[in-house]
Amino acid sequence: MVMRALAGLAAAVAGACVLGAAGPLGWAANASGAGPDAPAERVDAPVTGAYALASTDARTAATGAPSAPLQEANIPYDGRFTFVRIRTDVSGGRGPRSFLPGGRRGWGQPPWAHDYPRAERNLARILTATTLLNTYEGGSNILTFDDPELHSYPLAYVSEPGFWEMDEAEKEGLRNYLLKGGFVIFDDFGGPRDWANFEAQMRRVLPEGTFYDLSDLEPLPTVFDSFFEISDPEALAPPYRGGWPQYLGIFEDNDPAKRLMLVANFNNDLGDYWEFSDSGWLPIDLTNEAYKFGVNYIIYAMTH
Repeated sequence: MVMRALAGLAAAVAGACVLGAAGPLGWAANASGAGPDAPAERVDAPVTGAYALASTDARTAATGAPSAPLQEANIPYDGRFTFVRIRTDVSGGRGPRSFLPGGRRGWGQPPWAHDYPRAERNLARILTATTLLNTYEGGSNILTFDDPELHSYPLAYVSEPGFWEMDEAEKEGLRNYLLKGGFVIFDDFGGPRDWANFEAQMRRVLPEGTFYDLSDLEPLPTVFDSFFEISDPEALAPPYRGGWPQYLGIFEDNDPAKRLMLVANFNNDLGDYWEFSDSGWLPIDLTNEAYKFGVNYIIYAMTH
């Protein structure tokens, strides 16, 4: 099954990355025949966590990538795997958390929204192509750590935690989510300043927690073998920044034989690999590897 899935993954990503392919992966025609210009699924009834973001036109113009319609609002929980992106406070007391632009490549978006919505849509297509998960492919739900609705979803994603801050309600919400079985991916950060901020926030959440360098553990944690076999996690070079990637995590009771509660993709940016897999910007073999991490994280979260 894994070999068939690997072949399917390579074919899917190849079709997305090769110039002149029939259509970009993130906007492949769906069952209703909708194409790349079709609006994202819209929910007219009130839902929790409704949101809006700045236009992605600047990023589209700068990268040459296809524009992506924004999801109108969070979809109600319906049993499908739905990617959850966490809206974090990045203001440092200087402005509203939802719309503060900035980060290293802001493109008019706050750091927590970088690579939205292309990254999660492309990853959802890969999940559908390679696994049996019933996956929502229209985008992601955007929640905060103190939103009770978060407990309906097994996995959450945080972009650029080097800018991340929490109030007391968010701190307690994240702690409860992790201890009750939630799994969190922290992605797109690197360097001493970013790590210092991230570690300080996590010390507030899990003061008893110990970070393990997952690549150094023997045997490797099962998160690297939950669907695809990743024998050398640090072999995937970061798309832009220098240094080498590290994957750090905290286990229940600080025991590597127990459940991994979170993973920090330090000195890496899997979200950029997912976002640009259909643009031709990044090598297909590296994009393939980045998708393996995403699929493994999700399958791990669904089964642990």
